[in-house]
Amino acid sequence: MAQVILGENEGIESALRRFKRQVSKAGIFQDMRKNRHFETPLEKEKRKALAKHKQRRYRSSR
Repeated sequence: MAQVILGENEGIESALRRFKRQVSKAGIFQDMRKNRHFETPLEKEKRKALAKHKQRRYRSSR
């Protein structure tokens, strides 16, 4: 769980930026999107195959 403690002279905008950065580093939004709706086993398999293909393409181009 992401938590930000406000500094003494810190503005709310900078604290909000820090919070957003912590949330993105923790992968909370990605996890939330992944669990938003039910995924059939076939959809899951297709998604994983596509990710594997993208990863293979990325590694071969290096």
